[in-house]
Amino acid sequence: MAETLLRQMLEERGLGEDVSVHSAGVAPYARDGALVSLDTRFALRDHGIELADEKTSTDLKRNLHMLEDADVVLAMTGEQKQIVERMPRAAGKAIYTLREFAGEDGDIADPASRDENFFRETCALIKRTLEQALPRLLEHAANR
Repeated sequence: MAETLLRQMLEERGLGEDVSVHSAGVAPYARDGALVSLDTRFALRDHGIELADEKTSTDLKRNLHMLEDADVVLAMTGEQKQIVERMPRAAGKAIYTLREFAGEDGDIADPASRDENFFRETCALIKRTLEQALPRLLEHAANR
């Protein structure tokens, strides 16, 4: 959800070509090629976003090159942040939780295995937090 929402925000500002955004899971069950859940699709649709049918997930553990290429890494939870920080290719990288980067406290819980309303609430929280973090993200991108 965060990747898709952030890409939309960048596109709306004419910055879609200037900032590269990628998402990857770190949970033990994360895997490459898993289809995006129907609940995620419904939650994004509430924000005017239709995902392509072929949109799939990425497992960071199998795609460590993503860390090498990253200027900023944003995790949804403190636990996810710690997992990424322990990866050798993350050394020296700017790693935050999304809420931390936006100047807030707390985590954004994974909605997996929760009901549709939880997905919608999570999507709305991610969007609000990304909007708050966007100026800092753009400043960071301009300074790289």
